[in-house]
Amino acid sequence: MPKRGKKYRDVASLVEPDRYYGPEEAMDLTKQTATAQFDETVELHLRTNADPRHAEQQVRGVAVLPHGLGRVVRVLVFAQGDVALAATQAGAEYVGENDLVERIEGGWVDFDVAIATPEMMGKIGKLGRILGRRGLMPNPRTGTVVQPQDVAHAVEEVKKGRAEFRMDRTAIIHSAIGKVSFDAQKLMENLATVVDAINQQKPSAIKGQFIKSAYLTTTMGPSIPLELASTLALRVD
Repeated sequence: MPKRGKKYRDVASLVEPDRYYGPEEAMDLTKQTATAQFDETVELHLRTNADPRHAEQQVRGVAVLPHGLGRVVRVLVFAQGDVALAATQAGAEYVGENDLVERIEGGWVDFDVAIATPEMMGKIGKLGRILGRRGLMPNPRTGTVVQPQDVAHAVEEVKKGRAEFRMDRTAIIHSAIGKVSFDAQKLMENLATVVDAINQQKPSAIKGQFIKSAYLTTTMGPSIPLELASTLALRVD
């Protein structure tokens, strides 16, 4: 393990050993332990009881956050005709089809979310090796493959701010929930939205307890253990 700096050790000492914090107290503590010179991201990390080797136990989804993620999201839409016009009017930065495919094949990936209609998937399937490893390939499970009439709504939803979550190979789910600069109440509402969405994604193949532990942290801050029952009880009003 690399040696931690004094600033990190000072804020880490605010987190009491062997203590689990209620969500609101943990959120306040998270803001106290964020000392970087930039607006750190607040993150939720959940250790699950899933076996990621089995496809039926994988968890992946999105949560539309009531207060967004605090950053500008650059949206690309694969579309043509009236659908392309609707995407542009909804605020998508990049809209097209073959021209965008060619740019991406040339190495351009200067966007944050890609959206496509089902009929476009045949054209962009070959981009999987480029977009897939960056988490940018349109996918129905993340709400980025949508029917033509729903493209404008999908763009607007992404622009408002949404958190994508997925389980990694160690069975941990990671999700951003906002920025340290948000007030605590907004962060709590975003947290409740993500927890609620993940609870709803529990695979039926997992018997018994789904979430084993939960932590809040910031980009540069220490992990804060969450009291599990009160965290998983969070719901969107």
